[in-house]
Amino acid sequence: MRALCALAAISLSIGCRAPSQGNVSSDSPVAAMSAPTAATPGEKLDELDSRRPVPLLPMMAQHQKQNMREHLEVVRDVVAAAATKDFVKVATAAKRMGFSETMGQLCEHMGGAAPGFTEQALAFHQTADEIVSAATQQDSAAVLSALSKTLSACTSCHATFKQKVVATLPE
Repeated sequence: MRALCALAAISLSIGCRAPSQGNVSSDSPVAAMSAPTAATPGEKLDELDSRRPVPLLPMMAQHQKQNMREHLEVVRDVVAAAATKDFVKVATAAKRMGFSETMGQLCEHMGGAAPGFTEQALAFHQTADEIVSAATQQDSAAVLSALSKTLSACTSCHATFKQKVVATLPE
């Protein structure tokens, strides 16, 4: 009886082992169960990042990043000009990220597939117009307050949305 139990235990342990890699075809159920696909680091990051995606083609994503770097340059120029109370330079710089029809069309194009993105982007550009208005009035405190509002709009947008580079845009 002990021998029979031992034989049964050995048979079960052999039967429960997965076949060696060379004996399993890639489309077999055993292969699918034994070889889970690991997420790439980029996929893992995307899973961890709960922000809403903004689907963009590669050229659009690059263009958007370039625009945002330009916005950072504008902020730098506004701060430098505000520090010396050069209100003409403050206004000139802030106008570069203010609202225009072209900028409005660009925001609509970039954010068309992400509900809420276009509205948030347009609101950002309108806050930059408030910097121009404060500079025109030569009001340092108002310039800084408007700049703070603009930076809050940046922070809010970046906290809400992330780029998602896609091969084709959703229709």
